[in-house]
Formats: sequence, C-alpha cells, structure tokens
Amino acid sequence: MNVLVIAGYSGSGKTTLLAQLIPALKRQGQRVSVVKHAHHSFEFDHPGKDTWRHREAGAFEVVAASPRRLVLQREFEQPAELSVHQVIAHLYDGVDWVLVEGYRDCNLPKLEVWRSAHGKPVMYPHDPFITAIATPTPADLPTPTGLPILPLDDADAIAAWLLAQGDRFDYDGERFAG
Repeated sequence: MNVLVIAGYSGSGKTTLLAQLIPALKRQGQRVSVVKHAHHSFEFDHPGKDTWRHREAGAFEVVAASPRRLVLQREFEQPAELSVHQVIAHLYDGVDWVLVEGYRDCNLPKLEVWRSAHGKPVMYPHDPFITAIATPTPADLPTPTGLPILPLDDADAIAAWLLAQGDRFDYDGERFAG
C-alpha cells in the first residue's frame, strides 16, 4: 500500500483536495482509504441508535456490519493519542492508497497544500517529509524549492503524478514507525 499525508494549515483546502483526489485515483483503478485525525471529540452514531446504546452501556468496542459497510468504534477509557502508524495498522491490507489528513507532524511522505491568500507560512523548508507542493499560485511561493509543484485545482494531474512515482510512497510500517 502507498501512503501520502495531505498536509497544510486549517483552511488551506486539504479536505477539498482529498474529496477530488479520491475519485481521481479510483478512475485509475486504485482502491483508496482515508485516515482523518480529529483534534476534538466527534460522534459517528446518535443517541437512541443500537450502537450508541451499546457504547453508552460500557462496551470497549462496537462493530456494526452490513453487506455494504463495517464500522468499528472504540471507546478509550482514558484519552489516548494514537500515532498515524497505529491507525494505519487497523486498515484493510488490500488498498492501493491511504490518504492521511490531520497528522501534519508525522514522519510520512507529504503533499503540502498551500494558498498564498491564506496568509500562512509554507512548511516545505523545514519538513524533510514534504515531497511536493500543491498550490494554485506557484509564483507566490516565498522560498525557492526543487520540489515538484502541482496544480491544486487539478486532482487528475496530482493523481497521475502520484501513480508515476512508483514505490516512492510504498508504506513499510516498520521503517516509518521506528
């Protein structure tokens, strides 16, 4: 499996890019999983639903399965911040790409999403894991770089670039987790 972190500051367009990149990769015959880090409490189910009632009753894990979907919820008794590698270990092994959003400081290959209009600094001069930059305004990059510059608004071009990179994004959990 290949792993790529979509990195950037809040509001830079990471989620929008992911929502466009997933179908672009699928059109190329790729199976895609997504890992999203949430910085706050979030809910997948709702009060009154069976899964919610099981969790509220004290279940450590609740798995809901149907012929079309499987959802695993784990309720930590104490707050536990999982590394991106621990989360990836839970994914189905038969995917071609794992796209990660929200683990900006991890040690995995990253595509930096940057917009000059956003007013945030670039990350690539200080992050050796940035492999390319996606931006709508390459001329506005504040620091020269030899990294590939990709068109942020062209998910098909980004997907083609990713697929052309061969093994560059091949995930070896032991190599990255160490």
